[in-house]
Amino acid sequence: MPSALDRLDVSSARVFKNLPSAALIERAIRNGEGTLAVNGALVCLTGDRTGRSPKDKHLEDVPAIHDKIWWGKVNTPVSPAQFDMALEIAVSYLNSRPEAFVFEGYAGADPKYRLGVQVVTEQAWHNLFAQTLFIRQGTKAAGAPMAFKKDWTIINAGKRRLTAEEQAKMGYKAPVLIAQSLTRKTVVILGSEYAGEMKKSIFYAMNYDMPEVGVFPMHCSCNVDRKNHDNAALFFGLSGTGKTTLSADPNRALIGDDEHGWSNDGCFNFEGGCYAKCIKLSKEGEPEIWNAIRFGSVLENTVIDPHTRVPDYDSAKLTENTRVTYPVDFIEGAVIPSVCGHPKNIIFLTADAYGVMPPVSKLTSEQAMYYFINGYTSKLAGTEAGVKEPEPNFSPCFGGVFLPRPPVSYAKQLADKIAKHGTNVWLLNTGWTGGPYGVGHRFSLKYTRAFVSAILDGSLARAEYQTDPVFGLHIPKAVADVPSEVLMPRNTWKDGAAYDASATKLAAAFRNNDKQFEMPEAVRGAGPRG
Repeated sequence: MPSALDRLDVSSARVFKNLPSAALIERAIRNGEGTLAVNGALVCLTGDRTGRSPKDKHLEDVPAIHDKIWWGKVNTPVSPAQFDMALEIAVSYLNSRPEAFVFEGYAGADPKYRLGVQVVTEQAWHNLFAQTLFIRQGTKAAGAPMAFKKDWTIINAGKRRLTAEEQAKMGYKAPVLIAQSLTRKTVVILGSEYAGEMKKSIFYAMNYDMPEVGVFPMHCSCNVDRKNHDNAALFFGLSGTGKTTLSADPNRALIGDDEHGWSNDGCFNFEGGCYAKCIKLSKEGEPEIWNAIRFGSVLENTVIDPHTRVPDYDSAKLTENTRVTYPVDFIEGAVIPSVCGHPKNIIFLTADAYGVMPPVSKLTSEQAMYYFINGYTSKLAGTEAGVKEPEPNFSPCFGGVFLPRPPVSYAKQLADKIAKHGTNVWLLNTGWTGGPYGVGHRFSLKYTRAFVSAILDGSLARAEYQTDPVFGLHIPKAVADVPSEVLMPRNTWKDGAAYDASATKLAAAFRNNDKQFEMPEAVRGAGPRG
């Protein structure tokens, strides 16, 4: 039986397919969707949705996938009938517009595992985002030419909100709906103009599809030694932990900044572009990102001086979540196509505001699974309404909101990979030392970079270790260019009893969080001892 998707008109004269970036920029400006900054980047606004809308994201629940899904707060269902109605509304809306835009490209730099992605949008800038973020056909990033085969379709009708009547008919109570079907391989976006919904919907798709073909999907950045592409490293971490900063290394080449797969052949980027935060961006602090903001990149919700057209990266007038999208090859020396060998090192990043976790520690296989499943960092006072003091923030696999399958299934994939390839796994705390947030201070970036250097050159793997009594973590006794007294957290506190109380509190938070997961007892036993 034909679906509404079959009626999507993508072949008429009013629909523009795979336009070059210059043509999309011209149309976006002509249609009043954006303006050019002085550096040539297209500047666009996303309306009242300046970030993802996780409460409005829902998955079609059908028998073919039901038992494979991690249902709960992350994965909430819509029925096939509700999905049909959403798809009908989006298709009818786009068919009625005076013009529409189609991008056809790929997710997955390795041709053996890539998925063909078709993106249909009303707004030219949304299509430019897709062209910038995914892998374009006929480019060096795409590799050898191959016939395009559509696997996934995104229908972006972000300016069209559900009416109260439509909500009542659907049995749905919000004007915004991002609906995804893993069996129809279709994403419907209604009511949100935030472009990141397209990016993360395909990442969600890869997180479901890739394990079926033996690829471990990962929310991480990846770089390689410029002289040895077999010396790869992965950086996992939630927002604010330093993932982008630490993976940008003048001695190493970027594979990608956010989403990767690990196959039997090595690692590869899911994307063809980067989606970096811009708030407080400076040329001195992050020169690679600064230099990538030029013609062909897209700035979102960034304040621009109306006269000089100079971006004000310090301004959070519109949102703290200001963003820029640019092709990976805008980063000097990036590896194109974005593939590399198996990682020699994996670094889990956490910003512990309690000030009790060691700055660097080497993990056993069981500890790697445990800390991966929990995905810990801290929320700081002032970052969210009602947060008055640091709070533990757990996101399974350092990207829980993008996981259709149970977190333990991804942790098992991780364990299998590190065992097969002898990969070292590290926990790196970029948070506080000498006391909690407000008392102590954040670890020096100089020291953090020294830890990373020692990890990547192999010297830290040969160090002598001591065991943390609360977390059971293996802490090096000495690291080049770092004072030894900062390595054991308790030594940096003036009040040892206060440290013990804070460490016990965080250990209890870990234990309370891990109760929700089924995991082998050896993995659970690798967690904190407090």
